[in-house]
Amino acid sequence: MADALFVVLRKVALTLGEGALQKIGTEVVEAASISTDFEHGMKQIEGELLVLQAFIAQVGTHKIGNKTFDAWLDQVRDVAHEVEDIIDEYAYLSAQPMDASCFFKRKFNQIKNFSVWKKFLRQISQVEARIQRLGEMRNRYDISAGELNRCNKSQHPNRLSMPESAYLTDNSEIVGNADEIRRLTQLLLEEKRKTTIARSIYKSQQIKRSFDCHAWVAVSQTYQAEELLKEIINQLIDQRATAVTDCVTMSRLRLVEVMQRSLQDKKYLIILDDVWDKDVWFLLNYAFVRNNCGSKVLITTRRKDVSSLAVNNYIIELKTLKCAESWELFCKKAFHATKDNLCPQNLRSWAEKIVTKCQGLPLAIVTIGSILSYCELEEHEWKFFYNQLNWQLANNPELNWISNVLNMSLHDLPSYLRSCFLYCSLYPEDYTIKRKMISKLWIAEGLVDERGDGTTMEEVAEHYLMELTRRSLLQVTDQNACGRARTFVMHDLVREVTLIIAKREKFGITYGDSRVTQISHKARRFSIQRGAQSFHCLASSRLRSFLLFDTGIPSSLIYDILSRFRLLRVLCLRFTNIEQVPGMVTELYNLHYLDCSYTKVRQIPTSFRKLINLQVLDLRFSYVEELPWEMTMLTNLRHLHVYVAYDIQDRSLNCFSATKFPGNISRLKNLQSLHTVSANEELVSQLENLTLLRSLAIKEVRQSYISKLWDSLRKMPNLGRLLLHTYEKNEVLNLKTLKPLPNLKHLWLEGKFEEGILPPLFDELKLTKLKMEWTCLEKDPISSFSHMLNLVDLWLFESYIGEELTFCAGWFPKLKSLQLADMGHLNRIKIEEGTMVSLYLLKFAGLGNLKAVPEGIKYIKTLDKMLLTDMSKEFIERLQRSDNHIVQHIPNIHSFYSSDSQAVNSFIILPYLNKKYGPGSTKYACKSRLIWPLTARWDRGSCQQEICSCFTGESFEDSLSCDSRSTFV
Repeated sequence: MADALFVVLRKVALTLGEGALQKIGTEVVEAASISTDFEHGMKQIEGELLVLQAFIAQVGTHKIGNKTFDAWLDQVRDVAHEVEDIIDEYAYLSAQPMDASCFFKRKFNQIKNFSVWKKFLRQISQVEARIQRLGEMRNRYDISAGELNRCNKSQHPNRLSMPESAYLTDNSEIVGNADEIRRLTQLLLEEKRKTTIARSIYKSQQIKRSFDCHAWVAVSQTYQAEELLKEIINQLIDQRATAVTDCVTMSRLRLVEVMQRSLQDKKYLIILDDVWDKDVWFLLNYAFVRNNCGSKVLITTRRKDVSSLAVNNYIIELKTLKCAESWELFCKKAFHATKDNLCPQNLRSWAEKIVTKCQGLPLAIVTIGSILSYCELEEHEWKFFYNQLNWQLANNPELNWISNVLNMSLHDLPSYLRSCFLYCSLYPEDYTIKRKMISKLWIAEGLVDERGDGTTMEEVAEHYLMELTRRSLLQVTDQNACGRARTFVMHDLVREVTLIIAKREKFGITYGDSRVTQISHKARRFSIQRGAQSFHCLASSRLRSFLLFDTGIPSSLIYDILSRFRLLRVLCLRFTNIEQVPGMVTELYNLHYLDCSYTKVRQIPTSFRKLINLQVLDLRFSYVEELPWEMTMLTNLRHLHVYVAYDIQDRSLNCFSATKFPGNISRLKNLQSLHTVSANEELVSQLENLTLLRSLAIKEVRQSYISKLWDSLRKMPNLGRLLLHTYEKNEVLNLKTLKPLPNLKHLWLEGKFEEGILPPLFDELKLTKLKMEWTCLEKDPISSFSHMLNLVDLWLFESYIGEELTFCAGWFPKLKSLQLADMGHLNRIKIEEGTMVSLYLLKFAGLGNLKAVPEGIKYIKTLDKMLLTDMSKEFIERLQRSDNHIVQHIPNIHSFYSSDSQAVNSFIILPYLNKKYGPGSTKYACKSRLIWPLTARWDRGSCQQEICSCFTGESFEDSLSCDSRSTFV
């Protein structure tokens, strides 16, 4: 709950800190009494909330399942939301241009009476009264931190804790992790320097015989140092049968001395199970004697920062079980009473669905399997259990272990991370969470702190994400060219339990199946994932985020939703069937994030000037080609993405639109990313004021703009990504005198270079991604790029008019993707052994004179995918026959032709099937579902993006950023 209070308190501080109340008092004399009362009320609420925040922070991490506290906390949460509503409503009604001299007088003149402001006072009085009653209620029911701790310890006195249960698990019940067990055993037995697995190792007679003494201690989140020391000493004493003075009354220092003396000349094994905090090691490390006897200390933890304590990186990360292992473990638990633990045929389909839901988590498989072992072996009963799994997780005491594991992780989260994690549960099941997208949403929601010192909120949000992965709450599924995490996923069961918490705390709710028929009027965030056409009731009046994942939602419902919620902060209409921005959007004063990408929207209304809080405007793959000058009034904009796609293959000059931007863009001083604008003389000069830009895409650049444009770019110290396209194909760029941009990592240049020579600035660039088009270079440019040791992606499209390209040994050690296209004179590609040793994707497109498969491809053993577009028939024939041995190690080879106006025929060559079908065998799959007519305009961006990913391996956005793949939102 502390997280919600932080958000509210931040808003209170911002509202009062801007001097709004002072303006009321000085400029609206006739409203002096109201403004004074309002100011007093707001400050009174702030003080009360500070006290509540302190109390919640004190007990929140210890509270698990105390119904009295839960009921009281629910009331506190409602009060916090009421205060937030008052603040946002007040800001909404008071909205006027910030530079107006009569800020509040104008607003009061519009209101004939003070009824609205009196309503605020009544609301504040009601809130104050509720806060007072909450304090009385807390005293009446003796809700205190100490009481909660006692309740937690005695809540299930007869139930084993997780560490105790793991310790008592029989070895015969352990399935999977054979490699990890083998490695851990080897490490423990070496003379050099997780829970169930660790217990199995600990009880092994081979291990016990190898050590003189051993101890196993479960470390809780609320451990006491003295108790840990006493427990270890007691276990060591019992084994050695040595008389030691009673340690019950010993001080911490004395306990350390006793342990040191006990371990002085012994080879010992100590296991610290379920460690949550690095501090426990810093304490116990003093007690563990370094006696060169081969002693070992084993730590199990779910936090990566704790695992970093391991010496010499001796870390074993347990993976989820494989499908076969999951099934074996589940059958052992669910069908232990049947012969050979076999699943009855009538239950097979539902059992498989349940195991799939567990996604390889042993704890979930064991717990759910054990419960089902008591069920009748009837299909309807298992079907009912599966369909009610969400309810079971929330209400079945036997499944508490699963929810308690997550609850412990949640309660261990600091307040600034907890809300961010809950937000992730609003994504659909198995959905790919993109770093940039979720970061923008968190910022728009006010969940990310602005820390100053040159650190952006986007960087802070990325730190939040990495912290969640270190705590094993999110899993990284993809990394970008720079090695940074690009996408994440939340485990299904983790998501289910988190959704229960989010719903209970009114943080957010999802709609997507029959289990949710009506949305609580107190829900703050709403995500439609499926079944939008059958959705009719949305009673919430406090909604702040509306996330849409179901594209089948009727436009009438969208208009109805927007008419009710003028305090929305986040509105995502991606992929919806709308042709214009709903008029009500411009009345959403509180809006910070608006996504209308992949829609049919063609025009942005001038009334957008009202959205003065807007931080993100996403219009990618819409039909918007020009923005109104009023956009320059949105001075809080941080990210502006606008472009239309014409050629998804990106093999023509104007594959994407250049958005016209009238007005003075220099007013948008908070912009960090700007994609894609049309250059003109005024705009390139105004860009020098956008010093916070980190990513810029600018098109229709003329040679006469270059000098001034480059001067503007050099005033952007953090510019890391640049797309620069010329006005037309024959426009010649003279870049000879330009100096390199110091922090540039991604560069996409399109246009002819003067005299066909690579400019000198390339000698100093240290890029990770380079794309060049239409440059018409006369000399092989590869050697000029060879110093770029960190280059990950290299795309050359119609950039070279020579006949041969050479890749020498040792060049491009980190290159993952090489794409060569539309170089009509190229007839030979020489690839030496030892070059491009990390290459994953190789694409050739429109290389009509290349007849033979480059021999050196056989040296690149890391190649996983080879894409061929519009290659000559001779090349394809040699690939299938005489040159097949060169590519037989590549698992995926795809060939496409773009000449068919109805559909692009494609076939897949699978050389590795040669062993099965004989040399030269091929396999064809015509008219793939991913392939659409390249000349068409599509109503949905999904097929555009799939084709783009299929042809280039990455999306257009990847040209500007190393963070985007073909999965969106």
